[in-house]
Amino acid sequence: MWLHLIPKFGGTRHGSFLPKESASDLAVALFSFASLADYETYRLESQNDPDCQAAYAFADETRCIIRLDRQFLEPVGALE
Repeated sequence: MWLHLIPKFGGTRHGSFLPKESASDLAVALFSFASLADYETYRLESQNDPDCQAAYAFADETRCIIRLDRQFLEPVGALE
C-alpha cells in the first residue's frame, strides 16, 4: 500500500527489497524526499489521509510490519 502512498505526498520510491538468502524478518523500502521538512510534512499529512489510515490499520491487523526503523541516508558517489 505504501508504494503508492509515498509518491502521493511528494516522496520518490527507489526500491523495495525482501529477504532472499538471509534472515527472513527484514525487508527494506527506500524512499526519499527533497528535504527533511518535506518528509515531516508527509508524516503530519499522512496521519489524516484516509488511504494512509487504511494502510496503518492493515499493518496493525495483519502484523505485516512488526518493527519500523527509519534511517536517514545520503547517497555516496554518482550513479552512471
